[in-house]
This record gives sequence, C-alpha cells and structure tokens, in this order.
Amino acid sequence: MPFSYKAAVLVASLLPVFTPAFADPIQDARLEGALQTALALNRMLNPFRIEVEVDGQRARLSGEVENRVERQLAEHIALATHGIGQVDNQLRINAELVERPLELRAYAQRLEDATLAAVIQARLLWSRTTEKSPIEVQSSEGVVTLRGKVDSAEAKELAGVIARTTDGVQLVNNLVSMDTAAMAQARETPVGAPAGPQPSDSWIVDKIHNSFRFSRNLDGLNIKVASEQGLVRLSGEVVSSEQKTIAVEIARQIIGVRGVDADLLKVATKVEG
Repeated sequence: MPFSYKAAVLVASLLPVFTPAFADPIQDARLEGALQTALALNRMLNPFRIEVEVDGQRARLSGEVENRVERQLAEHIALATHGIGQVDNQLRINAELVERPLELRAYAQRLEDATLAAVIQARLLWSRTTEKSPIEVQSSEGVVTLRGKVDSAEAKELAGVIARTTDGVQLVNNLVSMDTAAMAQARETPVGAPAGPQPSDSWIVDKIHNSFRFSRNLDGLNIKVASEQGLVRLSGEVVSSEQKTIAVEIARQIIGVRGVDADLLKVATKVEG
C-alpha cells in the first residue's frame, strides 16, 4: 500500500470525532477538513480538485477524476474517516484529465515530500537514540537526505534505518556526521541512563502503533500493543518471523520502553493447497 494512502487513512482515523445527535456545523467543518486532508495526502488523488461537503454522517464528493479507480478510491477514503457513514459520490470521470497542469502536480509532489519528511522527523523524535539529535530531513520525490551532527555512530546508523524503512522512501542519502564534542560528553553519561521523565504507557503504545503503520516492512494492523510502566507486550499475528523481529526492534527503540515481550505475537501458519 503506498505511503500516501496509509498516511491519508491514518490522518483521518486519528482525529477525535463524535457523532452529534443534532446538526453541528463546527463538527461538519472538522470532518470536512479531515477528509480533505486525507484526499490531499493520497498520491493518486492529490492532483485532482475534489470538493468535500459534510452534513452529519454524510459526505458528498464532487469534482473530476481521470478514471473509475480514482473515483472508487476517494469513496473508500471517505468511508475510512471516523464519523462518516455514507458517501454521496458525485465525482465525474474525465479521461482528458490525463494531462494535468504541471504546477498542480508539482504542488501535490511538494505536499507529499513535506509529509514524508515530517513522518521521518517524528519517528526520529520518538526514538530514544535520536530524540535529541538535530537531524534535518529533506525529501524530493521519495529521495531523502539526512543532515546534522550526532553524538554516536549508533544514532547515525539508526537515523538511516528509520528513514529507509519509512513507507514511501525510495533512497536515503545519510549525510549525518559525528560531533566529536558531543560524543565525548555522551561517553560520560552512563549507558541506559534515562534522558528525561518516563512517558506514559498510553504515549508509548500510541508511538509504537504509529511506527508500525509508517514502516514499509511491516503490516502492523494485526499487532496489538500494551504497556505497563514501559514494559511492552506485543500480541496478535504477523506473516513471517522476519516481521516479528522487525516489530520487536521498532518497539524496543521507542522512548520509555524498558522491555518487550513478544511471546504472544504469533507467526501465521501457511496453508498449503
């Protein structure tokens, strides 16, 4: 699944939405904004001008797309938005839209690049190894460049790993360098010493879930996460032992995680025939 589609659905699903028992123009506006953002983040749909109107639980889509696949995708994204139960899909199909104005596609690409860079920066902030590293992230059509100075080779390597494993990234130029003064200071800090206050278990669970969703190498939808004072338990099912290893490593490097128990995370059994 492309990064932009996952991110679009994720943006829509994370927004707190409550279904009102009466007309609420403020709530309608919030839903419109959530859905418009989700559509704008989708790499197949962001070149098109799609208008959104929300009335209670009903969303109306209007405008033009190039083919029926894009029309159906827009409807799926609308239905994935919490608070929307019905979609009036008035999108028209216009095959002539194959030649879109270059400036519109360029704007869509800038939006996608900015979103991809923001996802990587967020993942760097969630990691205990890179949370305080001043790493600059730039993205251009899926090619990501990392710059900055860190206090350890581990931080440089992990920054590259986080970028490379983020869904939507095609290539990573890791130009992060070593800060010798910071490295000397880091050596004086005991290994494993806490860098700040222990985050809440709900924060830890949220960041692990999001890291799973943003990872290109992992389908995290079937993984359940629980945390008790930083001791994380993973359960559910993954498709391979490699995915189980990836899930454990992703969880382990999140700030505040003191240990990971994955005994209840099962590898799916292949059915022959």
